[in-house]
Amino acid sequence: MSIRFERANSEIQRCLSDIIQNKMNDPRLSSLLYLSEVDITPDFNYCKVKVALDVNDEKKLNDIVEILQKSEGYIKKELVKMVKMPHVPKLNFIADKGTQATIRINEILKNLSIPKEEDDNE
Repeated sequence: MSIRFERANSEIQRCLSDIIQNKMNDPRLSSLLYLSEVDITPDFNYCKVKVALDVNDEKKLNDIVEILQKSEGYIKKELVKMVKMPHVPKLNFIADKGTQATIRINEILKNLSIPKEEDDNE
């Protein structure tokens, strides 16, 4: 991936995070929400935004993705004010299942009770 796309992805991710956390006044959006990845197409027409939560609640994550998708018009309007681009891409919000799986695995590992090995110094 070229530096141009990496810069565009990181700038869009930064701006989207700011818009969602600070400018959207929707109480259904969790403070545990974060954007795990932003991937813009080479023609800058489409942008895939992966959304994740810090907790393992798949239903809540899907609800948040639906809210964000319905708010795309407002988010794009705010993004135009923040980003200098010829045109703002169409945003496609999707749930980041990989992050959810990682959180679930960490929860399982924390709850394991592994007995300590005894020293066999005889």
